[in-house]
Amino acid sequence: MLVVLALVFGAIAGVAAHYALPYRALRGVAIGPLLGAVLGTATWTAMTWTGIGPDNGWIWAASIVVPALVTPVALLALSRRRETRDARIRAELGVA
Repeated sequence: MLVVLALVFGAIAGVAAHYALPYRALRGVAIGPLLGAVLGTATWTAMTWTGIGPDNGWIWAASIVVPALVTPVALLALSRRRETRDARIRAELGVA
């Protein structure tokens, strides 16, 4: 049941990353929180499968730090890819 806390922490990191980073208009408002929640939950799950229990501080630290670090990088990469693709499509259509 404690995995829900990892999910919530990840979603909070995703919301913060969405609003802190540029190119907000190029991505959906839900992608950041969803990505953060998935990363937090996946980190927690992977660590419990390796035998680390919820009484260990490393599982909590990793479940908070991994989404906080990976989500902004992924959002920037997605936004830049979208910007590049949109520019290419506008040029092809002659709308640029």
